[in-house]
Amino acid sequence: MKEQQVTFRSHDLTLEGLYAPQPAGVAPKGAVVCHPHPQYGGSMYNNVVEAALEALWGRGFTTLRFNFRGVGQSEGGYGGGEGEAADAAAAVSFLRGQPGLQGAPIVLAGYSFGAASAWGAAPQAGALQALVLIAAPLRMMDTASVPAVGNILLIGGSQDSFCPGKELEGLCARLGQGASFRVVEGADHFFGGYEDEVTAALSEMLAATGA
Repeated sequence: MKEQQVTFRSHDLTLEGLYAPQPAGVAPKGAVVCHPHPQYGGSMYNNVVEAALEALWGRGFTTLRFNFRGVGQSEGGYGGGEGEAADAAAAVSFLRGQPGLQGAPIVLAGYSFGAASAWGAAPQAGALQALVLIAAPLRMMDTASVPAVGNILLIGGSQDSFCPGKELEGLCARLGQGASFRVVEGADHFFGGYEDEVTAALSEMLAATGA
């Protein structure tokens, strides 16, 4: 998929991103994908981010991936999680303003730290068709307050100590109807060698929601 370089504002900062318009002839829908922890080398050029994008492109989404504040050419510095949640919400707002996407269904997705940022951004992001959390660092997240999103899709690896399968299953049960989870057997937190399985799992889960 051909992506275009874009910039957008997150409060007083300018952030960089890559925008991929959807193919012609499909119903308009958009998705934002958030990258892993910026203090550990995370950026929008990440294997799991790209695996998620493959699933979204396969289902006809317009997509936006972006660098959090302080990463790459994005202005500012690390925001302790709250700043990055604000960046994710700003990315959704930018995407909603693109031609053909006003009023269209929007999915907000994130991997690892990006999943925690997406979770934090959801209450600020307006109506979402789905919230996708890949390898969410569950023990570092406040999961007591659940965002009002109809579909919450959870993906983890069976060997991931940051997102244990049992805890993922427990969170899914607490989230209730509209939540679903998949565990990629053999994968750890980084999904090296399991990117195709992430793409397949997410594509299947999106299809089940009608997205």
